[in-house]
Amino acid sequence: MAAGKLPNIIVCICDQLRAFETGCYGNPVVRTPNIDRLASEGARFETAVTNFPVCMAARSVLISGQYNRSCTGGVSNVTYPGRPGDHNMPEYPEAGRPHLKDTTLPEILRSAGYHTAIIGKWHIHSWPNDVGFDYYLIPRVHHCHSGQSFTENGGPEFVPPGYSVDFEAERVEEFIRRRRGSREPFFLYYSISPPHCPLADAPDRFLAMYRPADVPLRPNVRPDVRLDNEDYHFKVYRWDFRYYNLRLPYTEKLPEGYDIRRLIAEYYGLTTWMDEAVGRMLRAMRENGLEDNTILAFTSDHGDNLGSHGLVQKGRTNEESIRIPLIVRWPRRIRAGAVIRSHVGSLVDLAPTLAAMAGISVPAHWEGRDLSPLLFGDDAVGAVTADNCAFIETKGSIAIRSPRYIYELPLAGRGVPPGDRPTRFFDLADDPWEMRNLAPEGGVASEADAAELDRLLREWDARTPWMK
Repeated sequence: MAAGKLPNIIVCICDQLRAFETGCYGNPVVRTPNIDRLASEGARFETAVTNFPVCMAARSVLISGQYNRSCTGGVSNVTYPGRPGDHNMPEYPEAGRPHLKDTTLPEILRSAGYHTAIIGKWHIHSWPNDVGFDYYLIPRVHHCHSGQSFTENGGPEFVPPGYSVDFEAERVEEFIRRRRGSREPFFLYYSISPPHCPLADAPDRFLAMYRPADVPLRPNVRPDVRLDNEDYHFKVYRWDFRYYNLRLPYTEKLPEGYDIRRLIAEYYGLTTWMDEAVGRMLRAMRENGLEDNTILAFTSDHGDNLGSHGLVQKGRTNEESIRIPLIVRWPRRIRAGAVIRSHVGSLVDLAPTLAAMAGISVPAHWEGRDLSPLLFGDDAVGAVTADNCAFIETKGSIAIRSPRYIYELPLAGRGVPPGDRPTRFFDLADDPWEMRNLAPEGGVASEADAAELDRLLREWDARTPWMK
């Protein structure tokens, strides 16, 4: 594509939003008019997944175009070196480049003439400028929506008034206004923290927006059965590190009668808050004449269990953890309202897809697929192949998600071949709630399909390198 004609690119990613909690993916209650508008004006993947259902790992995959084992060596979250525990996160990235050692998406775009910027949650091991960003405005790693500290381009910390979500949205609007009329293309990575907890740290109108009685529970949620360590997990959902780390007194007490329905109602409220931030970005693009030649991808880093199968948060290969929205709009090329059902999209595919759409060569070390032909209208449904499936890693397993199945193998460690037998195998066409695990039964719904999934997953494991 000729210089000066390159499309702008925006990746808008939110945190911990599972696809089921948006209107365009079928939720009848939650209000997401701006995300739904994006879907009506662009192409939506009916099935999209994260490649590692934890924040830092998933975001590293997106930025690097590589699977987590290749870009971080299998690290699932940012922690202090040498300090045990799941919550020992640093406040900001580490110096240097211990991960993402190969050329990243922002570096490829910058070398093609793009101005690159990140506004919002970062949560990757290295500083943004070390992996290709010209400009960054990021908060501390620990999650909060009020009283959050930020740094701009590594400058002194500051705490903006009000809520961080609104502050970041204002800065995105300002960024877009400044790009009006510029012949230099831009890449903006806009990262919105909600609906990730703390759920209670939000404006009252969102917390009261949905009645718990109106919340539709997935059939694999048992509201009559207490979750393991339920009070602890509910307090983490409501207050995040201000409870689990600081144990501030006001976080110690749950509202009377607090249950899974009220938790999900608050999650819905923060989802609508996030959607309003998306709407502010869309309005700024329209008002400044940037809609037509901007590729906009909307997604999430992973989902949220929200009580399904008695689980909370994320980290597993079940649908609630891995299923994410994936919508791409580009009025110049993508047919409005398209729905892609033949392939499972994933985060590792975004870098090669966006580069290819801009006419930029895709580096050989990127491990995702270029899905742009699907976005441009080629959506023929065929047999299960590596091309139409997505691969998922967790701390102790690898899995393959096809348009119909999820198939998981245990993984004992780095470089160790996966186990002989699957731990999870579900036919999601017949069992969308994953209530009947076919793996222990020996006789599966389709032995031929199971054998093919097993072969594809083992081949992926053998050819996908670990970071040295």
